[in-house]
Amino acid sequence: CFRAFCCKGPPPPRPEFDLVCIGLTGSGKTSLLTKLCGENVDNVVSTTGFSIKAVPLQGAVMNIKELGGADNIRKYWSRYYQGSQGVIFVIDSASSEEELEVARNELHSALQHPQLCTLPFLILANHQDKPAARSVQEMKKYLELEPLARGKRWILQPCSLDDMDAVRASFALLINSLEDKNLEVVRM
Repeated sequence: CFRAFCCKGPPPPRPEFDLVCIGLTGSGKTSLLTKLCGENVDNVVSTTGFSIKAVPLQGAVMNIKELGGADNIRKYWSRYYQGSQGVIFVIDSASSEEELEVARNELHSALQHPQLCTLPFLILANHQDKPAARSVQEMKKYLELEPLARGKRWILQPCSLDDMDAVRASFALLINSLEDKNLEVVRM
């Protein structure tokens, strides 16, 4: 109200970004997005196909296509990449070696996919609150991000449902990366 009286108009609209959120089943994609939207996570069920959530953040609105991470669904992920401006990859940092290997392969595939390879990636090392969680440094080394993602824009951040401030801060970093890209496009 004050802005309308003082500045003679409504506040400027927040920018909107279309993102795709991928990761294996159980990595915590649905729970993180549900909690970011201020919804209850008690009855969250793994996504079996895809879902779309508009996540309002301080600097922008993120329209996020969350894709199920089951083995029989992952082969269809690429059908949903078109139109994405950024990628959120959620990985369970406390998962078994076998699951971590599958997640690494899926991340590498996404980083090299023609529709995603130029987009910024936010890689969330989730479940940091679990005793078996690997540190961000361990995850960075294990995921082999340095050689593969050289020259690409990626952010690797720790997170858990217990620390949503850290999750919001991670999304703010992604928003900055998305806005920087838009500035580069405008300059050309």
